[in-house]
Amino acid sequence: MKVVSKGLIVAAGLILAGSAGFAQSLADAKKAIDAEQFQKAKGILKNLTVTQPTKDENFFYLGWVYIAQDYPDSASVAFNKGIAINPKSALNYVGLGAVDRLNKNGASAKGNFDKALILAGKDDKPYIYAAEAYVYMKPGELKPSIPVDPASALAVLDKAKAFGAKDPDYFVAIGDAYRSQNANSEAYVNYSTAQGLDPNSPKILVDLGVLIKNANNFDDAITSFQQALAKDPNYGPAYREMAETNFLQGKADIKVLSAKIKEAVDNYRKYLDLTDRSIESRMRYADFLIDAGDYKTLQTEASEISKQSNSNLRAYRYIAYSAYENKDYATGLSAINKWMTQADPKRIIPRDYLYLGRLQIATGDTVKGVETMKQYAALDSTKIEEVYGQIAVMYREKRKWLEAAKAYDDLTTKITNKPLVVPHFYEGFSYYFAFKAQSAAAKTNPAVKPDSTLLTKADSAISFAQQKMGKPNLNFSMYRAYINDVKDPDPATLKGLSKPYYEQMITILTAMPQPLSDNNKGLLGDAYAYLGNYYEYHDKDDAKALDNFTKAQAADPTNGYAKFYFDHKTAAPAPKNK
Repeated sequence: MKVVSKGLIVAAGLILAGSAGFAQSLADAKKAIDAEQFQKAKGILKNLTVTQPTKDENFFYLGWVYIAQDYPDSASVAFNKGIAINPKSALNYVGLGAVDRLNKNGASAKGNFDKALILAGKDDKPYIYAAEAYVYMKPGELKPSIPVDPASALAVLDKAKAFGAKDPDYFVAIGDAYRSQNANSEAYVNYSTAQGLDPNSPKILVDLGVLIKNANNFDDAITSFQQALAKDPNYGPAYREMAETNFLQGKADIKVLSAKIKEAVDNYRKYLDLTDRSIESRMRYADFLIDAGDYKTLQTEASEISKQSNSNLRAYRYIAYSAYENKDYATGLSAINKWMTQADPKRIIPRDYLYLGRLQIATGDTVKGVETMKQYAALDSTKIEEVYGQIAVMYREKRKWLEAAKAYDDLTTKITNKPLVVPHFYEGFSYYFAFKAQSAAAKTNPAVKPDSTLLTKADSAISFAQQKMGKPNLNFSMYRAYINDVKDPDPATLKGLSKPYYEQMITILTAMPQPLSDNNKGLLGDAYAYLGNYYEYHDKDDAKALDNFTKAQAADPTNGYAKFYFDHKTAAPAPKNK
């Protein structure tokens, strides 16, 4: 009997393993892509590009996997190799157009798509993938990171309707385009048509479920995802979408939020287990944890990813975000600086600047942090109100009144299509306290000159808020009274600038349910005492002065103004009987 060495057995095993890999086909790779098993798909496709080096289609699907994994540069290399093999490769020109869109180069994208469709003939796949590129969202993404263009997607698909009508992917692409513009009825019709053509597809059931989820019909969405898992228990994307739906269920009902977040995280872990736990799938999990607000889990997950030899630099973004939310500011600042300085500039997103700014402020560099946050707002104009509001609140909490006032002023100047009642009030509030701070400083430092224009700005801002409020507000009237008190401080020369606002306070306070709180009793007493001073010094009307000081004392027996008045009032002689 011939003895076979252990080395030969191992070698034979490797040969057999290689044969198994060789046996895997493009259809297997497509199925893996569909199931978001991107590492598996990539392994199959890399093998196919070696064993079938003249098939340009293999390079396209390899590039498409790189797009799904957020490696557009690697995708571009694959597509160009496909074109080098076949200069008439319509799919690979579509791929280059998809990369152009990711790089926000719309003109080049259209040029590549147009070239692809000329080459495509009656093959509907290039039309389908071009349309999908126009409405592309990363797997698991709740909002597109680049603007979608559903009109262009539908226009492309319309050109293929004569020869795409028997392909379920054609109708899925139409459904995706309509879904991207929230045209749910049209999307539903096309997904249903696709399902009729391919009733065993778990993907189409997940697409239908996502559509139902987007209509806030969470229970029926879960049912659709469960139906997809009945078709294929290992179809990972169904678990991811269930996780997203669980999260939305929790947001919709605070009573079940905690339980639903736990359920969501459990389902997302099942998704990871079924999609090879690659770095990329864990990145999608990290994105989900941000949406779910689970920053403790996120920091642990991101830290673990960053320690792996094949880790993606993007892990440092997640470390930075979660460290900030967990008040681990030094770790966060180190991570965001690593990400911002080492990542490809094209991969930096506006929100990165937000967290960089927040971390700079949290670690003591307020000036630089504020400028960075303003840079974020400049990159994403929809965030102006949020950013300038955060800056203003931060300065207000630090009692840096002038900086707070200017931040509110920036906010109310930049946004003109909303009344912004509360920001206008706090703008005035902050200007008022900025003047008060200057006045206090001037008492010990003659070089400080209080800027009286701050009072004008304060009164103007609160006046605007008062007008836009449309109904009486105690705080608005009270601070306008205080501001005008500062402008008109001397009882001997009282002009009555505050009078209408103290009268407003009296109207508001006396209309409140009685008895008043101690604070409101004090405010009512002050308002009547002001009117007492006004009638005593301005109008020289002793009867009205007495009436108002009496009301002040009744409202608040501890009122100092009323006490002073009655302590110093000369008693009039009692009238004689006739």
